[in-house]
Order: sequence, then structure tokens, then C-alpha cells
Amino acid sequence: MRIPILKLHNYLLISIQIDLDDQTAIQFQEDLLSKIHESGATGVVIDLTSVDIIDSFIAKVLGDVVTMSDLMGAKVVLTGIQPAVAMTLIDLGIHLQDVPTALDLEQGLIKLRQELED
Repeated sequence: MRIPILKLHNYLLISIQIDLDDQTAIQFQEDLLSKIHESGATGVVIDLTSVDIIDSFIAKVLGDVVTMSDLMGAKVVLTGIQPAVAMTLIDLGIHLQDVPTALDLEQGLIKLRQELED
């Protein structure tokens, strides 16, 4: 199953509404990087509100997506991180301290605009 990636102006919006398995996560990574390349997007908001738990592989892919997007010139903001997901990321040593976060998609867009203006 593919995760939809929406384009809004110069941004890409992703709301993950399904349970992530390894294959879906890899497909998402490839799709997002292709979409950044095609569209020239300067920002990405990834909404994780519906993601209740992640394993070590999904956590690594998420960290990689942020790094790869940044290398391609697109700033990433993560939104809606659930407490269990935050604890898992830290327990696995995946520190996203340089990644802006917000409570929801709307605040994520505001945060992304602020980040890109700096």
C-alpha cells in the first residue's frame, strides 16, 4: 500500500493513516524522494498522528527520510508524534533534535514556513 503525498504550493504533505510495515516504509521513502525531486518542493510535513507504535526498522527509515530530504533541499517538520513513538525513537537512539516538530498538521505548516524564512 502506498502512502499518499499531496503537494500544496512548494510543500509536500503526508498524513500516514496506516500501520507501517517494512515494505510500505521503504516504498514511502522512495516515493517521497522522487516527489521532492520532481516537484522541487522546499518543505515536507509528515503527520504521524495515526501512528501508535513503530519498530526499530521503521524508526530508522523515518530518520533516514528526514536526512535524505534535507540533503535534497527540503526541510522536514514532523507532526502528531504519539508518546509511545517518541519513547521508541529515544530508546533506539534515533535523535531528531534538529527536526522541527508540531502538535498537528496546521501547526506543522506554520512551523515549516517559519523554518524556511530563517
